[in-house]
Amino acid sequence: MANFGFMRMSVVAPYEPHWREARSAVGAPQLLTDAHEAASLSEAIRDCSLVLGTGTVTHRKAEQPVVSLDTLAPLVAEALGRGERVALVFGPEKHGLTREDLSYCHVLVEIPTDARQPSMNLGQAAAVCLYELATRMQIPGDGVTIEPQRRVDGPAATSGNLEVLADLLEEVMTAANYSPKAMQAANRHDLRLMLRRLHLNSADRRRALGLFRRILWQLRRIPHT
Repeated sequence: MANFGFMRMSVVAPYEPHWREARSAVGAPQLLTDAHEAASLSEAIRDCSLVLGTGTVTHRKAEQPVVSLDTLAPLVAEALGRGERVALVFGPEKHGLTREDLSYCHVLVEIPTDARQPSMNLGQAAAVCLYELATRMQIPGDGVTIEPQRRVDGPAATSGNLEVLADLLEEVMTAANYSPKAMQAANRHDLRLMLRRLHLNSADRRRALGLFRRILWQLRRIPHT
């Protein structure tokens, strides 16, 4: 990150012995000192309107749009130009991002690798992606400078706001007996993906909240038999 001028990092539930050791990284002490520690991925990305997961589709079926590495920079530049916050998410070296992790991502960024060795070292994967952004977006050493452009349909809903809507939808599904307990986890996963595919803006999200709160209120008024 320091090599390519990126300074804002969040780490999710880090393994403390390794995390303490990493703080001595040569040339990047301030980046590590300022790094935000989050208990969950949901917490780490709650203010972001575009979340890009990284990985390979060699051994998995993608449940969100897959973009190639060479389209990463334009996608990020467009979101930053609208004044939105963007997160690029990397998983652990052993297994990468889980299916649950990816349910929080709008798209999956695939790094082209030889089919015989699709997995990449975490540091190398980060370097490849950040090099791509730094060179194609002409990022100066002190960070990204892009002229904000107003989004025609209003600001995009953040990940945290989408989670609030997902919570409400889950309550409605339960109240309507649509989501039995055994299916709740699977339904929540599908809800996350669906809401991100819809690309809701803030006004759409507020309207949906009002609508489903009213539906939930009406469902709870129905006497149980």
